[in-house]
Amino acid sequence: MNTQFSNYQAVILANGEYPSHEVPLSILQQAAYLACCDGAANACVANGFTPDAIVGDGDSLSDEVRMRFADRIHRISEQETNDLTKTVTYLRSIGKHYIAIVGATGLREDHTLGNISLLMEYMRMGVQVAMFTDYGVFIPCNGKQQFACSEGQQVSIFNFGAKHFVGDGLRYPIYDFTNWWQGTLNECIKKVITIDADGDYLLYFKHVE
Repeated sequence: MNTQFSNYQAVILANGEYPSHEVPLSILQQAAYLACCDGAANACVANGFTPDAIVGDGDSLSDEVRMRFADRIHRISEQETNDLTKTVTYLRSIGKHYIAIVGATGLREDHTLGNISLLMEYMRMGVQVAMFTDYGVFIPCNGKQQFACSEGQQVSIFNFGAKHFVGDGLRYPIYDFTNWWQGTLNECIKKVITIDADGDYLLYFKHVE
């Protein structure tokens, strides 16, 4: 799985803390299609970007944004899912299955944790997704995966029920973690690492400084 932003069909700007690191900012700048989660469109426009779609109930939009981009607002008022999930679902409905997410963390820890956990659901929906923050990238995975990385790059592995973990290119051996903390603070010792497991897991790569 390649996490380079040039491979993504769409970028979602969520309504968390607006990105400041060069990696998520570059993803925004290179977006082929930019979808905003409701009120995130306000920050999107304020920072000089033009949304291709705005998804949500529209209640958080400024009057200016609501009027200026009325032709691309997709109102979904149901409350069973959050705006991030509504936006992913909308993008999938128009054939975009490779999605980068930025701005989904910060401000509130409960929303941050909820958004990160939803990555596993998106993968199970058939969407290839990665969440880029100001500090690193979260990637939901299943089975055997290879990743290009830098030697010394920090990586953490969070188990979502997978078994029979095997890793190559990591400083510390991996096993069938039963608690999330057990797979944290590992390190890449090769330029390509391989992780194999029966089931789902979540990877976090820290940005290389």
